[in-house]
Amino acid sequence: MNEQIVILDFGSQYTQVIARRIRECKVYSTIVHYNTPATVIAEMNASGIILSGGPSSVYAKDAPMPDKAIFKLGIPILGICFGLQ
Repeated sequence: MNEQIVILDFGSQYTQVIARRIRECKVYSTIVHYNTPATVIAEMNASGIILSGGPSSVYAKDAPMPDKAIFKLGIPILGICFGLQ
């Protein structure tokens, strides 16, 4: 497995399921906390990033946010539910 997908965990109850499905496709996946710095993600040489869902509202003052620099890494990003919003 040479490819790797990094999953940013926003607290979804399905994060482990997402990781398992990626691995079933013969692609390695790593789950990291949603606020993992973009520099750390870049060092992981990920082929893609998945932003998981989560129980929070995107409108909440304290809504979890990823490091905005991930959007400048040039890596494809898939957002699911909360992660998309």
